Amino acid sequence: MGNFIQFNVENGIAVLTLNRPDKLNSFNRDMALDMQSRLDECRENTEIRAVVITGSGRAFSAGQDLEEATDPQGPELSKIVCEHYNPIVKRIRALEKPVIALVNGVAAGAGANIALSCDIVLAAQSATFIQAFSKIGLIPDSGGTYFLPRLVGMQKASALMMLGDKITAKEAESMGMIYKVVPDDELESFGLKLSVHLAQMPTFGLALTKKALNKSFGNNLNQQLDLEDQLQTMAGKSDDYKEGTAAFLEKRKPIFKGK
Repeated sequence: MGNFIQFNVENGIAVLTLNRPDKLNSFNRDMALDMQSRLDECRENTEIRAVVITGSGRAFSAGQDLEEATDPQGPELSKIVCEHYNPIVKRIRALEKPVIALVNGVAAGAGANIALSCDIVLAAQSATFIQAFSKIGLIPDSGGTYFLPRLVGMQKASALMMLGDKITAKEAESMGMIYKVVPDDELESFGLKLSVHLAQMPTFGLALTKKALNKSFGNNLNQQLDLEDQLQTMAGKSDDYKEGTAAFLEKRKPIFKGK
């Protein structure tokens, strides 16, 4: 594997930087497997309490490296989807820590959908999003057909996927696709500040919130209410809950440990 994912851990924050800038951070097999490995490290390292995913250079990720996908000696599309992208998206959604995407430039195809699978998406003002699959006769993968209609509605998602429109960061924010647009020169500092804030929050409760949101996509109301009861019971037994309530009553700043 090459150094296709820069990995840095500081102050409880893991930063994963997609690092093929000469290819607009498009994914090849080595980069996808490297990212899976780094996400596993984020899961296993208890010192890590929040995760940031961003890109080097002028792109977040242009999606799949088409040279690899069309290489007769390269992996077939089925292998790319099943072994490269699906495991990345599953790891992001299963990670019991907040995952923040800092979209610093173009996010196209799988690059866009990996970003949308994160818990919070911040985008630089100059960033763009594009469901590029239809332009080459493919369907959106990497969870795109799952996340995008839930974020923006079926009608908008259908049009974006079929037409392959390039969406500005501001448009993405307006339609509820992403959380917030930030001026280009403030994206990194704003994103890291937000990440530090999340890492200092009661992350055990945040993990349970993420679990509830994941289940809400398939549950009916009664099932979701039962799940909320179960997860709230777990949250209420946590050290973070005891610390949060004690700090509130004592009028002091809480110190959460994610337990």
